[in-house]
Amino acid sequence: MSALTVLLALLPIIWLIVALSILKLPAWKATSVAAIGSFIVAITYFQADPMIMLSGALEGAALAIWPILLVITAAIFVYNLVVHTKAMETIKTMLSSVTSDMRVLALLLAWGFGAFMEGMAGFGTAVAIPAAMMVAVGFDPLKSIIACLVANSVPTTYGSIGIPTTTLASLTGLDPVHLGTFIAVQLFLLNLIAPFFVVMIIGGGFKALKGVFLVTFLSGLALAVPEVIINKLLGPELSVISASIAIMAVIILCAKFLPPNDPAYQVKQADAPKVSGSEGVIAAMPFILIFVLLLLTSKLFPAINGPLASIKTSVPIYQGEGAKPYTFVWIATPGIMIFIAGILGGFIQKASAGEIFGTLGSTVKNLKFTYLTIITVVMTAKLMTYSGMTIEIANALVAATGTMYPAFSPIVGALGAFLTGSGTNSNVLFGPLQIASAQSLDPANWEDLGFWLAAVNSGAAGIGKMLSPQSIAISIGAVGPALKAYLDSHKEITPEEAHKLEHEVEANVIMNSAFKYFLIFIIMHGAIAFFGQNYIHVIHKVFF
Repeated sequence: MSALTVLLALLPIIWLIVALSILKLPAWKATSVAAIGSFIVAITYFQADPMIMLSGALEGAALAIWPILLVITAAIFVYNLVVHTKAMETIKTMLSSVTSDMRVLALLLAWGFGAFMEGMAGFGTAVAIPAAMMVAVGFDPLKSIIACLVANSVPTTYGSIGIPTTTLASLTGLDPVHLGTFIAVQLFLLNLIAPFFVVMIIGGGFKALKGVFLVTFLSGLALAVPEVIINKLLGPELSVISASIAIMAVIILCAKFLPPNDPAYQVKQADAPKVSGSEGVIAAMPFILIFVLLLLTSKLFPAINGPLASIKTSVPIYQGEGAKPYTFVWIATPGIMIFIAGILGGFIQKASAGEIFGTLGSTVKNLKFTYLTIITVVMTAKLMTYSGMTIEIANALVAATGTMYPAFSPIVGALGAFLTGSGTNSNVLFGPLQIASAQSLDPANWEDLGFWLAAVNSGAAGIGKMLSPQSIAISIGAVGPALKAYLDSHKEITPEEAHKLEHEVEANVIMNSAFKYFLIFIIMHGAIAFFGQNYIHVIHKVFF
């Protein structure tokens, strides 16, 4: 293994670091060049057959389009439709009326509703929407953004109906139920502590936990426990959506029966019209239908899942050694169910067919660069894997760190999300690398360690999103207008105070403020990855 070989294998990754972090190129341009560069390096230095590499790239495009982009498009379409029908305003009103304690309200919006938006749509909505809602009711803009970035660090791996995890499973050939369960076990502790950080960020330190410790702890359990159970029983698709409902239910019940009474943390809210139960159900109907349809077509209902899953087409795309046909499942796939739920929910909310399909058209149009980014990043990952570049990088990493590699493995996943702003893209880029590292560390019995390190990559991707320029840009884009509207409606705020608040909503300020939480989480995850590998057999025995 020569230094030149490792350097050339790393070239696509080095390019992405330079292009996204230094040159500030749009993601689709950077990933397109990475795909082309990977192909050139593969057929020249690594002497791969050009036609086989083209077939590998084509398989990457197929995987990107179906099911990854299908789910992304469906999820964003439903969110856009709920905004169009004004149902999102009804949901905001319901959530904001639960409590006047800023700590509990922060848990509800950043932790509970943020997890729901991540599980439903992902792609920045889980930070942008809750943060904007928090600013709209009077929260400090910087604290709102940081709280939402921290809260979003753990559910990212199951975002957009579990697409980061299911994509990683598809790309590596791992069982999604096993993989999702491993991730949930690894994230259990981080799921418990993340809401405590949310409260401390909003309330100004440890003292803010007084009076809300129980609701904070229970809201952490409400994510950690259901996430493990649902992954084991159903798989990753519904794990965060279902758990987020549990989180919000726990917080609402605690606010009702154990309300904190500390004047120092009261937030003044404008009077809002009461939302009836029927109005709330109608507003949430697309999300309710998504949950129902995904549940009914899951493996829990084999009489439905079996016939639908049999509607599929297997196509031999990749032509290299060990090639397997790529299978398109046409009906029993989350994206199709989300589309059906969105369309039915739109009609229930009195949207016309023109409005519904007009929203779909605008969604597709606005996602065109996202499509190109994801297609080319999956192509890059396939080319690096099939040409042998990934295994060269893995061998070099293991040679440099030895048996300590698992402790450093979260940095790899976090780097991918930092660069691309996406847990899915991080898994596509570095998931195969983690598998290759497991094979290099333990060639004879690498399967269990492969599951473990792949899970580490997916869990760490959410941590990397805390500092991702894309995540921060999305949060600024959402909070900026919300802050302006708040300042316009509160003339008592002095120009000096307004300027200070506006200055806080800047990328460098946000990144510097979030860094310490990133550091805490990545060190904890490294410790979990390193020491937890000794108990993989116990996890298997308990859950499988």
